[in-house]
Order: sequence, then C-alpha cells, then structure tokens
Amino acid sequence: MKRTFFSFVAAACVAAGAARAEVKFPAFFGDNMVLQQEVQAPVWGWAKPNATVKVSTSWDKKSYSAKSDAQGKWQVKVSTPKAGYTPYTLTADDGKPTTISNILVGEVWLCSGQSNMEMPVKGFAHMQPVEGAGEAIAASANAGIRCFTVKRAAKISPQDTCTGRWEVASPATTLDFTATGYFFARRINQALNVPVGIMHASWGGSRVEAWMSAKSLHGISDRPVPVSNDSIKSAPGTPTVLYNAMLHPLVGFGIRGALWYQGEANRSEPQAYAKLFAAMLGEWRKQWGQGDFPFYFCQIAPYRAGGKFHLGYIREAQAKGLQLSNTGMAVLMDANSPDCIHPPKKKDAGERLALWALAKTYGMEKMHYRSPELKSVAHEGRVLALTFEMFGSTTGLTAYGKDIRNFQIAGANKRWYPATAALYDDKVYLMSPQVAEPLEARYCFDDASPAEIFTVEGGLPVASFRTDEW
Repeated sequence: MKRTFFSFVAAACVAAGAARAEVKFPAFFGDNMVLQQEVQAPVWGWAKPNATVKVSTSWDKKSYSAKSDAQGKWQVKVSTPKAGYTPYTLTADDGKPTTISNILVGEVWLCSGQSNMEMPVKGFAHMQPVEGAGEAIAASANAGIRCFTVKRAAKISPQDTCTGRWEVASPATTLDFTATGYFFARRINQALNVPVGIMHASWGGSRVEAWMSAKSLHGISDRPVPVSNDSIKSAPGTPTVLYNAMLHPLVGFGIRGALWYQGEANRSEPQAYAKLFAAMLGEWRKQWGQGDFPFYFCQIAPYRAGGKFHLGYIREAQAKGLQLSNTGMAVLMDANSPDCIHPPKKKDAGERLALWALAKTYGMEKMHYRSPELKSVAHEGRVLALTFEMFGSTTGLTAYGKDIRNFQIAGANKRWYPATAALYDDKVYLMSPQVAEPLEARYCFDDASPAEIFTVEGGLPVASFRTDEW
C-alpha cells in the first residue's frame, strides 16, 4: 500500500509538472530580437499537445491565442508597430509564461551564401583582413543593429529550429558579425534611423544547391540528394543539407528581404548556375509566402581562380539574376584582391547592397544605386561604339585619368585583340589597328582583370561583360 501511495504521488507530480510545461520558442525568437515593422509577423513555438497558448505583446497590449497541434506546434500572427527604439516584450503562456525581452521593431534582412558572406568583421585567419575593421568595431556600439547568426549544421531533412542567439552590436560582439551584412545594416540604420536586424546563415565553400530544397532542385540538377547522414561527404557541397538545417528553420520569420553573396563554388558550371539561382530564389519566396520580396546579391570579385571556365562566365551567369523580379546586383570589380578569394572591401559590398535597398525597397530612387550596364553596340567603320545605361546618373563614365587596358575587340574571324578605349559621357569608343571591321567586344572578361571604368557620380564600377556568344 505504501508503494502504491508513493507511486500515485510521483505520477501526480509528473502530471502537475507537465501541466506547467514551459512554452518553447525556436532559437531566433529570443531576447534582443528584431521584428519586422508594420506587418502581421508570424510567431510560433511548441507547448503541450492540444493546449491553448496565449501570446501578449507589450507594444499594443494585445493578446492572441492559438491551439497547439498533436505535436505541440502552435503559431499566431502579431501586429507589429512602426519602427522605433523602445524595447518591448512578448509573452507566450500555456499555464506557465515565457517572456522574450528587449525586442526592437525595425527592418529585418536575411543574409546567406558562402565564405564571403560568412567572413566576419574581424576578418579571417591567414592574412585575410576586412578593410577598416578596427575602426568599424571600435565605433560599433549601437542598440539599433542586431545580428542572429545560425550555427553551422547539415541535415538530410528539414529542421524546425537551429542554434544561435541575437547579439546587440558592440565592440564585444560586432567583430563576429557577417561583415557584408553588418556594413549593410549600418548604412540602412544610418539612412532610415530605424533598428535593423540581420539573420545570418552562411557556410564557406557552399554550393548554391546546398541552400535549395529537394523540390526546387528537381529537373535542374543531377547532383544526388542525400538519403542518410552517412551520405553527407562534404556539407557545403551537398544538395539540400544547409537549406534543411540552417535556412528551413527561419522560413516564415518576418523579413523585408534577403542578401546573397555566393558563386565561387559553382564557377565551373556557369550555364547551370543561372537556372539554379532562379530556382532557389523562386522556392525561397514561395516558402516565405511574402510575395517577391527584395533579393539583392553580390557579383563575385576578380580573383585568379583558374579552371575550365574563368570567372567572367560565372559573373555573366550571376548578372542574369537581374532579369528576375525585384532583384539587384552589387558589382565588386574594383575589390582589388586577385590573389585572395576573400576581398577585404566588405564595406563596399555591404554598402552597395544597401544602395539597392535604399533606392528600390525604401523609395530613394533618385540616388545613384546601380552600376552601368551595356545598352547598345554600334559599328562605325573601324570603331565600335558602346552605349551604357546609367540608372539615375547623368554625369557619365570616368577612368579617373588612367589608361584603359582591359577591352578587347574582334571581327568576323573571332580573333581577339587589345583595344584602345575612349570615354565620352555614357559611351565607350573602341578600336584596334588589327581589327578593320570590329563586331564584338569584351571587357574584363577573365578571372582577375580589375575595373577600369566607373560612374562619375558614386564611383560604381562597370561589371565585366561580353557582346558575343562565341
């Protein structure tokens, strides 16, 4: 009888503990988080199965309720206010409250890609610095800039949560933020005077396929999707596994848009890359359910990569991303890092992405935000005349008084010769004594030739390009 009594008491205690089970959130719903302003922001987590969960928000004193499913998963959508620096709380309660503190409301951007997005403000080891890092870190104390970094992980099936935490920008934390993402956030914060949160999920050396779902890869990639953890030989090179572990958990979190810096790992397959990029973006947008959210990406910089295809081809494939809706490309042809795949000019990368966002997402379209692009080609005897679209800049092109050496032209025989170039407003005139009737032109169309022509306003470089399809 004594044993039966104590067994009953123990069972009752377990039941009481279960009744007071604490509501759990995914890692990115945590202290110091940033929520996207003026949206119906999804908030979700886990509780007891078939329990009623009440969610209350301090900014408007509203309460929301949801019933958890058989696995304990629940979700509500909360109305967020206009951006500001007042810290708020959010509480979820199924009998025992769980509170998230020091929440700001502002602009939230997802940052993803490979090592050039992963590269922290403090730089990489082995003499791979970020230009201006010391000053940037020392002056980085700013409660209005926050970063959630997803810890590296690879899984064969989509995950519901990840590992990481929100950090407030300060000299003690900013050194580990994604450098490209941080400089983007800093410029947006300065220009709009609103809090900015960046959610960072990247892995050095990762192929685009690693960030795609199995469904989005169907029919466009013959790389095998792993069926067991043992088949993951190299996580960054394996299709789906980074999407499953690092990106899928974030799907649905309210964001303004996404930033992408990747491509080096796919440089040997430029023709396939454009299709993979488009499929990835389409799937992300479908998964998030926010329509065609802004997607701004970095074109890879000059670098002596070698291999079957030089980098001119992968940069060309990346530029095709501009044909997709609501996209923008930061050109980095002046990164000046031919011997290191990680150019130190991450401030340029982040701030050029920010120019796109400020112009196209936040309505500042009169500013100069986009590198010139080839508009037309005219054949004028021995001269080939190229006209560029300037996108808001009316002051034309400049070489800063330096010689231009990275143009080539060819005639019907398809033999390329260096061309002499002359600039005038939005035009470049090319000629060579070896080419009597020039038909086609190429500019910096190789691995590592740096930019030579820029916009007078803003100094944005022209991307490498070719007019031929030879």
